[in-house]
Amino acid sequence: MKTLRQTVTFKAVPEDVYELLMDSRKHARFTESKARISREVGGKIMAYDGYIEGTNLEIVPHTKIVQCWRGSDWPKGHYSKATFALAKIKGGTRLTFLQSNIPDDQYEPIKEGWKEHYWEKMKALLEKAK
Repeated sequence: MKTLRQTVTFKAVPEDVYELLMDSRKHARFTESKARISREVGGKIMAYDGYIEGTNLEIVPHTKIVQCWRGSDWPKGHYSKATFALAKIKGGTRLTFLQSNIPDDQYEPIKEGWKEHYWEKMKALLEKAK
């Protein structure tokens, strides 16, 4: 099992970054796919037309999201832990992302997937909104 760490900066306030991750409609908008995201601890999450599924473990509005997370092609019943920590910085938000317990054969696709399917798309939508 592997652990992934990524840091990304957005030219937006933490509240806007948080809403892209936690609002089902906004999430679906930037991913261009179906998403259902509970805002409750213990609530279910689903994104990318069901490829991603999981459960919210901890939520601190506009600051931190911790989820039990898996891809549908992962070994049955295997989950990772994904943590999104948001911090206000000059000119925007720093998102520090940590995902642990990633199957070895999924590490590279997951590493690139977060960049391509999340961070870049989120940045594009947030920049467009300005």
